[in-house]
Amino acid sequence: MSTLHSRRSVRQNGMVLVTALLMLVVVTIIALAMFRSFGVDEKIAGNLREKQRAVNAAETAEQYAEYWLVNGGNANTVPGVCSSASTAASVPTIPGQICTNALLTPAVLPWTSGANVVGVTYTPSAPTAANPTNATPMTITGLGAGQGNYYLSPGFYVTFLGNTTTQGSIYQIDAVGYGGSPDTAAVVESTYKVQTNVQCLSCTP
Repeated sequence: MSTLHSRRSVRQNGMVLVTALLMLVVVTIIALAMFRSFGVDEKIAGNLREKQRAVNAAETAEQYAEYWLVNGGNANTVPGVCSSASTAASVPTIPGQICTNALLTPAVLPWTSGANVVGVTYTPSAPTAANPTNATPMTITGLGAGQGNYYLSPGFYVTFLGNTTTQGSIYQIDAVGYGGSPDTAAVVESTYKVQTNVQCLSCTP
């Protein structure tokens, strides 16, 4: 009887060891899954942040284009075929571009006409004595940009759609903004009407 009892004890101890090893494997798998999910969550949060930064940059360029149009850009710039890029300053008196050739695929970047890159590059200016409320300029660092920096300056493309019977002109504005890498880009589009008998009170200093 003692020999039989001893064999049962050995078998029971063996089952306990196997059960403990199985539990250890299960706990290890759960822990690895948790660590992996934490990494995925961080990546998702970072991607959402960069996406929002790109959208905000695009909207900034779009709003500037509207501001430039209503402050004389439409009157002082003759619409024409745009075949090269230009740069906009922080004040609307610097000529931009009003194009008669629309972008065929605004979502495909960079914007091109033929083999040339087109559009107006716009970077918000730094505060000055004359304009102390201007936004802090974007830090553009190109490829390898770190957190808080932008891959490229935002830009916009203004297409002249025609005049209306109510003494106004209609424009299509496409604007692009980037986050910290070329993979985080956002394009926004709006249709804007400028009437000659309407003054933008909020645009004048």
